[in-house]
Amino acid sequence: METSGLYVAEMVTRWLHVVAGILWIGLLYFFNFVNSNFSKALEADTRKKVVPELMPRALFFFRWGAMLTFLLGLLLIYFVYLAPTGARHGALMTNPVLIGILFGLVMWFNVWFVIWPAQKKIINGVKTGNPAPPELVSRATTSSKINTYLSIPLVFFMLAGPHFSALQWYWEAAVVAVGFAIAWHLYKIGAKVSTNV
Repeated sequence: METSGLYVAEMVTRWLHVVAGILWIGLLYFFNFVNSNFSKALEADTRKKVVPELMPRALFFFRWGAMLTFLLGLLLIYFVYLAPTGARHGALMTNPVLIGILFGLVMWFNVWFVIWPAQKKIINGVKTGNPAPPELVSRATTSSKINTYLSIPLVFFMLAGPHFSALQWYWEAAVVAVGFAIAWHLYKIGAKVSTNV
């Protein structure tokens, strides 16, 4: 592929990677900061009507947003680091990029292999009136929270990329700590939002 074609392919891939990431993380935040508190307030009959209609639709975009983000991220790694005329061909990935990739991989795995399989059973349990086992609900909730906590530092590392490489490891640790603190604070705010307008 010619150099100009590679740059265009990289730019389009980066753009679609970000769009898919917004879809994925936006729904992650909806589930964790809005829907988790909303669903607690639903009566059993209402929940039986709302959950089977809302969750499959939201989870469709959630899981496919995760998959597209993951696949486009792999393609982006190729264009930037591995393609013969890539922007940083032959360069080693910086720690922030590697940490971002690791966090993204954990999050993608959680979506496809923990949260989605559990949610299918949880939604079916709401429909049939036979609730899913509590440990299944707990596992899905924990994985979703892990993803929420990882998502905030992940965004920083992916945006900082090679520009952050000159800083020491403790700055990376600080970013993770601040990201976790932000997520924790958003959970607290989400639980206290008033429904009075």
